[in-house]
Amino acid sequence: MLSILCVTFDSENPSIPGKFWSEALGWQISKSNEELVVVENPNGGADLLFYKNSDLRSVKNRVHLDITPDNQAEEVARLEKLGAKRVEIGQSKDPRTTWVVMEDPEGNIFCVLRSATADKSPYELS
Repeated sequence: MLSILCVTFDSENPSIPGKFWSEALGWQISKSNEELVVVENPNGGADLLFYKNSDLRSVKNRVHLDITPDNQAEEVARLEKLGAKRVEIGQSKDPRTTWVVMEDPEGNIFCVLRSATADKSPYELS
């Protein structure tokens, strides 16, 4: 049987996204050096690993994180204060889109989904 240990991100400077995601998620950095930063999942799920690689991203991420907030607007504002920014990758072409696409300080794309309700999943279009 397999399990996922971590989601790994190439990073020009692992300490930058490592600090951002530690603060964004409220998780601790369990290992940090010039080559890598591990942001440890306190719930026992997959950790986030930022590994030094100087190659620059030239296209949209093929894999990204979807995060679920209690309050989407408040979390987007908090993440912007931590250094994230909103980005347009074509999501606004569909008026039913309910998520906000953002980049962390190193340009890794992630989505802030809407809050879950009793009748709709955070993944569903409106």
